[in-house]
Amino acid sequence: MFCIECGMAASSHKVIYVALTANVLIATAKFVTAAITGSSSMLAEGFHSMVDIGNSLLLLFGMRRSKRPADELHPFGHGKELYFWSFVVAVSVFSIGGILSIWDGAHHIRNPTLSGDLAWSYAVLGFAAVMDGYSLLVSLKEIRRTKGTQSLWQYIQRSKDPTVYTVAMEDGADLAGIAVAFLAIFLGDRLHLPWLDGVGSIAIGVLLVGIAIVLGRESKNLLVGESASRPLVEKIDRVVASDPDVDAIGQVLTMQLGPHSVLVNIDVRFKPQGSLQALEATIRRIEDRVRAVDTSIQHVFLEASSLQVQQIGQ
Repeated sequence: MFCIECGMAASSHKVIYVALTANVLIATAKFVTAAITGSSSMLAEGFHSMVDIGNSLLLLFGMRRSKRPADELHPFGHGKELYFWSFVVAVSVFSIGGILSIWDGAHHIRNPTLSGDLAWSYAVLGFAAVMDGYSLLVSLKEIRRTKGTQSLWQYIQRSKDPTVYTVAMEDGADLAGIAVAFLAIFLGDRLHLPWLDGVGSIAIGVLLVGIAIVLGRESKNLLVGESASRPLVEKIDRVVASDPDVDAIGQVLTMQLGPHSVLVNIDVRFKPQGSLQALEATIRRIEDRVRAVDTSIQHVFLEASSLQVQQIGQ
C-alpha cells in the first residue's frame, strides 16, 4: 500500500536538502565577497544565509525527533517537537538574522566604508539569486502539490506542516534581500554615498524580522494546540452524525499532534442499544469510520452522554 505520509515526508526532506545545499554555497561566496569589498549589505546577506543553514539543520533535526514513537511520558508521540524547533527557527531568524543585520547596518551608517572591486559583489549576488531561485521553485512546487485551491497565504495559515512554507518564506526573503543589497551597493557606488550600504543592511534586517514574526506566530499556534483543519473537522462531524446508532453529537474537538497526527474527541448521544456488548460494537465501528476519514487521525475518543442502554432480558 502506498504511504501518503512517507511521500509527503520525503518531499519535505527534499525541499530542505535543496535549500541547505544552496545556502552553504551562497554563504561561502557572500562572506568571501564581504571580506574583499567591505560591503555591509553583503555581510548582512552572509548572516542571512548562515541563519538559513542553521534553520535547515534545525528543521531536519525536528523532523527526525518528531518521528520517535510514543512512550510513557509522551503517550501521544513526539509530533509536536517539529513545531517547537520551527519556533526556534523563527527566533533565530529574528535575533541572529534580523537584529544582527540592523545593528551592523546602523554601525556602517555611522562609519560608512565601501571598497574593493564591486564586480565581485554583483557576481555573487547573481549566483545567489540563481541558487535561491531554484530552491524557491522546488518549495513552491511542493506547496502547489498540496495546497489545492487555497491561496499561498491561506496555505501558510492553515498548513499543519511548517517545514515547506518555512523554506519557501526564507527563500523569498533571500531573493528580496539580494535585490535590496544590489540596489544599496549600486546606488552607494554611483552616488558616492557609501552609507546607503548600511541602509540596505537595515532594510534586510527589517525584512527578516517581519518573516520571523509570521513564522513565530504560525509555529506558536501549532505548538499550543491548534485544531485540525476545518474541512477535516466537518467531514468527521458528518461521518459520526450519519451513523444510524447516533442520536446526536456535541462539538467535535480536535488537536494537531504533528503534521500527520490528529487527536479527535467527540461527545456522542447514542440511540437505545440492546446491550452493553452492542454499544461497545457501535463505538468501535464509529471509531473505525472516523479513522478512515483521513490517515492523519491517530487517536479517537468518544464520550457517551445520556446513554440509553436496554439490557436484554430486562
